[in-house]
Amino acid sequence: MPLVLGVDSSTQSTKAVLVDADDGTVVAQRSAPHPPGTEVDPRAWRAAYDAATAGLLDRADAVAVAGQQHGLVALDVEDAPVRDALLWNDTRSAAQAEQLIAELGGPQACADALGSVLVASFTATKLRWVRDNEPDRAARVARVLLPHDYVSLHAAAPGTRPFTDRGDASGTGYFATRDGVWRPDLAAAAIGHDVELPEVLAAGGVAGETAGGAALAAGTGDNMGAALGLDLTADDVLVSIGTSGVASSISRQPVADGTGTVTGFADATGGFLPMVTTMNAAGILDLQARWLGVDHEELARLALESTPGAGGLTLLPYYSGERTPNRPDAVGTWHGLTPSTSRADLARAAFEALLCSLADAVDALVAATGTEPRRILLVGGATRSDAVRALAPAILGREIVLPEPGEYVARGAARQAAWALSGADAPPAWPLPTTGVLTADHVPEVRERYAALRDGLDQLDQLIPHRP
Repeated sequence: MPLVLGVDSSTQSTKAVLVDADDGTVVAQRSAPHPPGTEVDPRAWRAAYDAATAGLLDRADAVAVAGQQHGLVALDVEDAPVRDALLWNDTRSAAQAEQLIAELGGPQACADALGSVLVASFTATKLRWVRDNEPDRAARVARVLLPHDYVSLHAAAPGTRPFTDRGDASGTGYFATRDGVWRPDLAAAAIGHDVELPEVLAAGGVAGETAGGAALAAGTGDNMGAALGLDLTADDVLVSIGTSGVASSISRQPVADGTGTVTGFADATGGFLPMVTTMNAAGILDLQARWLGVDHEELARLALESTPGAGGLTLLPYYSGERTPNRPDAVGTWHGLTPSTSRADLARAAFEALLCSLADAVDALVAATGTEPRRILLVGGATRSDAVRALAPAILGREIVLPEPGEYVARGAARQAAWALSGADAPPAWPLPTTGVLTADHVPEVRERYAALRDGLDQLDQLIPHRP
């Protein structure tokens, strides 16, 4: 049977899954960690790729790499990194995002040109930050790649020219998503001079071969990979709880949301992937568990001891700044603490804040696409929590489908590799195993209190700047 290798080069680690190309069955998998932080030597990702694919790569007939979106990999004329890569969750370029939006004619003009309104996550803003703050390094930048491009090139046979796909390219800030072409003028404007950009391959295309002779697909961004791995359709909304929180859906038509709430990305199949992203997600629960001195199992147990509304306690969980809403300088805000607040209330407020943030994301996505989802798919490591499973349908107000736990970004990359190997017009049909459906009575009052604090914070921001 043909085997394909899908690789997920994520923020935290590289995961590699070896998959039966005919039906999507995982045959073997390995992983390797990445260094922490929002600024990382990209060569560490290549070392992690080598470690995670060891013993699997030589069994594969085709390979594809999906990777974290937006990250800046700036290379010199000898293809050496000019500086450590700036990751998607590095918000230092918030001011540069505002500059670039103004240069494009404002938020709606920016969305019309690119598909999205720029925020600090986008690659172009990081290029401008380097230009403004590190001019000597900026002058040495000859080629700009995304993380998945950089790792894919490492996987390719010597002599392969850099390549990418329209899905990941659509998160750079110098790609016209609707038309599917680079805007090299915008990349040059961001960094201050012309730079080389990778070739954009067609959906399902073959980039070349690995050093071992396996077919090498274009790869894609991690969110596009997850959509492909889950076989997302226009009737679905995918909610993912990982380092970031993501709500996404498939669309045949591009989205250009001038408010910036919905980013109008391309997908990995020739369509579009409108998306709403939060910077704070599973880390909300990690932090709360640390503060309470418990593990995640105990945190969930405590949360379920409390009642809806957490005894009047509400949290805005913008600990690391936030992307949706666009508040890069925000911090976490608690409201409603009283002498009667319990540990259970503190635990439950964290879960409710996480899920209210994601519910806002789903609502924004539905409003932008005009499509009410037939089902919500919930994935990510946090879905193992009993409290997430119990509270998600109550706060999201919809029925939740739980796919079996799995590495769906890597599975999507594997499906793309199988598509490239087959030469067919569409990716192979792989069944999606699920573990069940979650339902619960809706609790709109929880979201109402959250919205009141969220919207009231705008007034507080004018009085008290959150971050220096």
